[in-house]
Amino acid sequence: MARLKTVHRCQECGYSAPKPMGQCPDCSAWNTMIEEVVEARPGAAAGAAARRMTDFSSEAVALKDAPAEAEARTSTDIGEFDRLLGGGVVPGQVLLLAGPPGIGKSTLMLQAAARLCAQKTQRPVLYVSGEESLRQVSSRAQRLGVRGDSLFLLCETDLGKILAAVARVKPWLMVMDSVQTVFHPELTSSPGTVAQVRECAAELLRVAKATDTVVFLLGHVTKDGMLAGPKVLEHIVDTVLYFDTERHDLLRVLRAQKNRFGPTDELGLFEMGEKGLKEVNDASRFFLADRDGKTQPGRVPSVTIEGSRSMLVEVQSLVVHTKYPLPRRMATGMDLNRVLVLLAAMEKHLRLRLEDRDVFVSLAGGLRIKDPAVDLAVCLAVMSSAREAPVPADWIMLGEVGLLGEVGRVPHLELRLKEAAKAGFHRALVPARCAKELSRKPGLEVTGVADLRSAAELIIKGSDLDI
Repeated sequence: MARLKTVHRCQECGYSAPKPMGQCPDCSAWNTMIEEVVEARPGAAAGAAARRMTDFSSEAVALKDAPAEAEARTSTDIGEFDRLLGGGVVPGQVLLLAGPPGIGKSTLMLQAAARLCAQKTQRPVLYVSGEESLRQVSSRAQRLGVRGDSLFLLCETDLGKILAAVARVKPWLMVMDSVQTVFHPELTSSPGTVAQVRECAAELLRVAKATDTVVFLLGHVTKDGMLAGPKVLEHIVDTVLYFDTERHDLLRVLRAQKNRFGPTDELGLFEMGEKGLKEVNDASRFFLADRDGKTQPGRVPSVTIEGSRSMLVEVQSLVVHTKYPLPRRMATGMDLNRVLVLLAAMEKHLRLRLEDRDVFVSLAGGLRIKDPAVDLAVCLAVMSSAREAPVPADWIMLGEVGLLGEVGRVPHLELRLKEAAKAGFHRALVPARCAKELSRKPGLEVTGVADLRSAAELIIKGSDLDI
């Protein structure tokens, strides 16, 4: 008879202990040690490990003798999706698509599966749903206009039955929606626990590598934005994609957290409509506030770059007299510590007194960036709001501001200026060194400044503050 063993396992990092604990000693998380019942059978672990090794293991060979071939990618016909994947999916690739419930993970994968079916009609695609019935999935597919004779649907949570269906259908791509609902029949713990998700993901990884099957694992995230349950999934899979929302849930943003077959600095933008997710090619119209030609204090446009994509953003600032003993400092869409450094540089080099004022800085549209090229726009937006002096509407600001008040270089300046010219801007304020080295000026009058004081004197005019 099988011998039962009880352990307490952390649902965040996977640490196990024989006794309950209030705080995990490994990741320091509180109240995450959950009791699990595991079935210990003599030789079971060794047998499972042996099966995994014989499936896709190889003999030890010298590096010079190892085959090196370019990955044969298959495009998903979704440009924003392919941008993150590096051009398409690779045989044997295991991907994790994580995001909050209801954001559109299932919709995106159903659309991608249908388009992939149209490319490889001779090989089927298997969509496994552990949360919805066949009727629900079919109704969603009909609403999205998804059709495909080689697209197979399966509603199952038993991993043994899922693997049997994979062996029977022999798909070249499989979608598991979601991985937290699947359970391993040899484990007695509940679905969604660390042991269940880790073992199920390991079995699916073994199948993917042994048969060159592309496997998508869908997973939910918690209210803190972390992957629900085991963090170990990120170490098992080849690619980790996170789905998030911007601008009051109107825009879906797809980011790559990890990618063994492509870049990790790209950004994919989607808009949810009645017939599913639509690609957003012109991102500037979402992140640049409506410009009616009127100037207003505290609004300064700039250009940021995510991967190979340039996007117009608008920095908004509000400076008001404080009603508290300590003035408030808030930043939305930017690192607050970086904003505090910029405010300190302004107080030092522009003699701008902010000790009795609250300062709020935000990026219009809800975008979150870490690009230092918008530093100059942040400083001029704060200065504009403090002096009640609007910035001319046809200017674009680009530059990194240092501790000594100097305006530093900006990478990919020509690409940024090209995007600004396309949006209708006529003049650009850039670092002086970059302006001298600029080979061509695409439809813009480029002005170089060396420090923050020069920029403020050129742009901000008419005020009761002394700089």
